[in-house]
Amino acid sequence: MDALYTATATATHGREGRAVTSDGKLDLGLSAPVELGGSGEGTNPEQLFAAGYAACFGSALGLVGRAAKVDVSEAAVTAEVGIGKEGEGFALAVTLRVELPDTVDEETGRKLVEQAHQVCPYSNATRGNVPVDLVIE
Repeated sequence: MDALYTATATATHGREGRAVTSDGKLDLGLSAPVELGGSGEGTNPEQLFAAGYAACFGSALGLVGRAAKVDVSEAAVTAEVGIGKEGEGFALAVTLRVELPDTVDEETGRKLVEQAHQVCPYSNATRGNVPVDLVIE
């Protein structure tokens, strides 16, 4: 793959540190969520992953919608990223909740969401590694 764009971020001190992008547009304090024993005062990697996946999937949905001449510009995507123990380590699981405009019928919506799941870079990166459930609301 020839990268069209490369994002660069540096994190220090793991979940209790700071994450900063090379251009300075993102500069966040990090903390583990209370459920994982942290203070919960900052953001955490799962929230960042959820935000990125939701935005990326929304863009992929727009792309396939435009190709099919179906207006999905008012769609909303919510990504839920869970983390839990798996064996000796930890694993992630994702649920993508896609709220489509009322003007999109159920069958068309399902096809577009499945097509978006095939072209979204986050979906391609997680496929076979992270379970992803697609829910159309």
